[in-house]
Amino acid sequence: MDDSNPRRPVPPTTVRRLSTYYRVLGTVQSDGQTSVSSETLASLTGFTAAQVRRDLAYFGSFGKRGVGYAVSSLRQRLAAILGIDRGWRIGLVGVGNLGRALMAYPGFNNQGFDVVAAFDSDADVIGSRVNGQYVRPVDALADAVRGEHIDMVIVTVPAGAAQKVVDQAVAAGVRAILNFAPTQLRVPSHVQLSNVDLAVEVEYLSYSLAE
Repeated sequence: MDDSNPRRPVPPTTVRRLSTYYRVLGTVQSDGQTSVSSETLASLTGFTAAQVRRDLAYFGSFGKRGVGYAVSSLRQRLAAILGIDRGWRIGLVGVGNLGRALMAYPGFNNQGFDVVAAFDSDADVIGSRVNGQYVRPVDALADAVRGEHIDMVIVTVPAGAAQKVVDQAVAAGVRAILNFAPTQLRVPSHVQLSNVDLAVEVEYLSYSLAE
């Protein structure tokens, strides 16, 4: 890369739309189409054609005027940009109802994410097998991160326990955390933290209905 012409910062919303394009391209590819226009991608995603072109332009030139985008190569490029062509190893902490549902979610494997370890603090759960994974005590998290090269951690523990779990993960070298606990967490600047608060999402829908 030419450091004299650095790539523009990419807005997080653009990255999220790339995931949508990637999935839609998979459907288009399975239908046997070899090329697709920005207008078609717009109609399939709900975005505008101009937005599709702007999003892709952050990462280079993909299409040809009058022809569109080659479906297979664009999907491969998006997979590389999103990092899902590498294979990431995930540890999940909190094997309750939500944790079990996430462990059984087939979309992770389909997108290159492998849940390789599960942890819990409940003595009745530790030692059991869930979705083929042996559940370990939370205190084993740090050793597992280092020994099994865990890249990301999903946190589905109660709010009061979440910060301690995150601190353990960060101290062990984890740089990406997906948090489902309904609480604000503190992480160093080099750690990527994404929060999913299901109650907030439902409250947003409630507001929309009330309006």
